[in-house]
Amino acid sequence: MTSFNRDESLALLTTSKFDVVVIGAGITGAGVALDAASRGLKVALIDAGDIASGTSSKSSKMVHGGLRYLQQREFRLVYENLRERQRLLENAPFLVRPLPFLIPLFGSNGVASRTLVKGYSTALRLYDLTGGWRIGQRHRKISKAESLSHLPTLRAESLVAGFLYLDARGDDARVALALAKTAALDYRASVANYVRALDIVRDNQHRASGVVCRNELDHSTFTIQTSTIINATGVWADEIFAMAEHVPSHRISPAKGVHLSVPRTRLPADVAAVFSVPNEHRSIFIIPAEDAPVTFIGTTDTAYDGVLDDPSCTPADVKYLLDAANASTLSNLTVEDVTGLWAGLRPLLAPSEGRRVSQRTADLSRRHRVTDSLDGVVHITGGKWTTYRQMAQDTVDALSRYVPSLPKVRTKNLRLHGTSPWRPQSEIETHLYQRFGSDSAHVLALINARPELAEIAIKGQNYINAEFVYCARTEMVTSLVDLLTRRTRAHLMDARATLSSAPAIVRLVADDLKWDDEECNRQLASYRDLVIHELECAGLVL
Repeated sequence: MTSFNRDESLALLTTSKFDVVVIGAGITGAGVALDAASRGLKVALIDAGDIASGTSSKSSKMVHGGLRYLQQREFRLVYENLRERQRLLENAPFLVRPLPFLIPLFGSNGVASRTLVKGYSTALRLYDLTGGWRIGQRHRKISKAESLSHLPTLRAESLVAGFLYLDARGDDARVALALAKTAALDYRASVANYVRALDIVRDNQHRASGVVCRNELDHSTFTIQTSTIINATGVWADEIFAMAEHVPSHRISPAKGVHLSVPRTRLPADVAAVFSVPNEHRSIFIIPAEDAPVTFIGTTDTAYDGVLDDPSCTPADVKYLLDAANASTLSNLTVEDVTGLWAGLRPLLAPSEGRRVSQRTADLSRRHRVTDSLDGVVHITGGKWTTYRQMAQDTVDALSRYVPSLPKVRTKNLRLHGTSPWRPQSEIETHLYQRFGSDSAHVLALINARPELAEIAIKGQNYINAEFVYCARTEMVTSLVDLLTRRTRAHLMDARATLSSAPAIVRLVADDLKWDDEECNRQLASYRDLVIHELECAGLVL
């Protein structure tokens, strides 16, 4: 077993030669690193930002099969999604759990459209047959009363009944982190965040032989020696294409997805729900959060051509989601109800220039593609969060051209770090288990030594002081933003409340992160700037 420590990884990156360097530590890159390392390859995993700081921390927090893809006759995609969902439920049960979904049926005079009911019924039957049954429960139709018991503010005057089916949920950033930790702790991968790839070094045969990198924290440069490189940078793939002198047959077409958080008192829900968007052929999700009494609303799906590092939620995005939620409920949500928000970019694939492309992002492919530059650089683009494991398998399989006798995949039944048996005995233990798995024992040990660490850290959220200390010590945290946006999801739940508690949290972790007073103030200012920037872009006030 090696460590999950940035400084130790950096020392190895500068002195060792690797079989493969994976560029991009989102869900795909972390999955690729684990797949390759578990096959016995010597792996380095780097990212210009934090682990999962791009798209992979900004999803709907669902591990779902994609019911809507059945409408597009994407049967293979749905089958693959549902198969991989089940593997995640088994391989990371502490992070991924079943979540009921409600589809409310509205109509007039107490009757829903027969076409609508038949359409949903047929789609859900296909969902079950395609693989939805693996979760242990098939869909069922429920009454108006039962529908209202789950979402009390549904428009009762037009609500007729509902369909209930099971999917799954998962904290996207923590799943990516668990993959990276498993690769490092169990399979000796060297993982380092905030390491930017600047260029590819080539040998006399023009084969890739190294990656020139910059440490984004101290701005030093160094070269990682490697036999192969994998580009798993998502919407940033074009940057690596250019370094690799690779001309793909497709292009990345980013699509922006925005989510909001509102108090659960304003939008009560004990299950997730699918709401149709009026006058559009698409839906949004309503999702009850686990770590705070808030409800998520999302997502938008719009073409994006702005700065990739800073997709923002706009006033139009906020209005779109609130209007869609209000159309199916009596909550009458307003901008004053929004406590948190986030925007991410989907790395959708579109044909190269010259071929007709749909103007709707919903029509673009959610499939993934593996391409080989034939010089030691392999690229993985597109795909969905849920199918990261299959994407990683296909990508590492492509290394067989360069790695003689490449072992077969081992990740189908590979349990992620923290999956060891551990039975929570209390509410706080359950909360910790759903974030850290069996490593919760280490968090509880902190509390035993310092009982004050059991106190709630942020008003209105379930996070306790010990979690922040544990994350700071063991999870490659380099900034307050890392801690509040990805190691915990406090920022997404309620940005204002989190900002109010930030000074106390900084004091908790300052010693472990070696922050003096000046650095503590810098970290607080940086997080405050982030909160103000996101709120102002969305037309909200602090």
